[in-house]
Amino acid sequence: MDPNVGLSYRLALSTRQSGCNNSKKTRSICSDDSVSSLSNSKDDRIVLYFTSLRGIRRTYEDCCYVRMIFRGFRVPVDERDISMDYAYRKELQSVIGGNKAVTLPQVYISGKHIGGADEIKQLNETGELAKLLVGFPVRDPSTVCKSCGDLRFVPCSNCNGSRKLFNEEDGELRRCLDCNENGLIRCPSCCS
Repeated sequence: MDPNVGLSYRLALSTRQSGCNNSKKTRSICSDDSVSSLSNSKDDRIVLYFTSLRGIRRTYEDCCYVRMIFRGFRVPVDERDISMDYAYRKELQSVIGGNKAVTLPQVYISGKHIGGADEIKQLNETGELAKLLVGFPVRDPSTVCKSCGDLRFVPCSNCNGSRKLFNEEDGELRRCLDCNENGLIRCPSCCS
């Protein structure tokens, strides 16, 4: 089991048991002091790190809720499911900072860290999120990728998702270097 998943669960459980009040003073998430840059990111996109695993109900529901908020705005989002590709998890940890606990979802807009589910909900309710999304193209909500069905991953065409290739010269099976640990590659049609 991933230690971050266990840590997130323990943190949520201890918060609930201690009866902490999550009411926070409203502040602008867009202020310069609360923004950190997303390395290796284009300036004109929205990046969402999330999970599609249903291991921890609240995390899964928060991820779904944030995805639905962005779908409501009909803006293109670079969705990075860390449960489908371990490289996304390592990328997020390096951006946030080594050993810090990573909670999901995490949103970056134009290379700037906006926050998690609570921040996105607050921004959406106050109307600040709409202001942040001005200038992003609007996509047709009925458009679904014909290759992956908007899952953003397809089986590797080199090894057909088995992660193994037969080397005829050696007569041995080798690990396919084109796909991730699940035998998947990013969809070439919608994730260029």
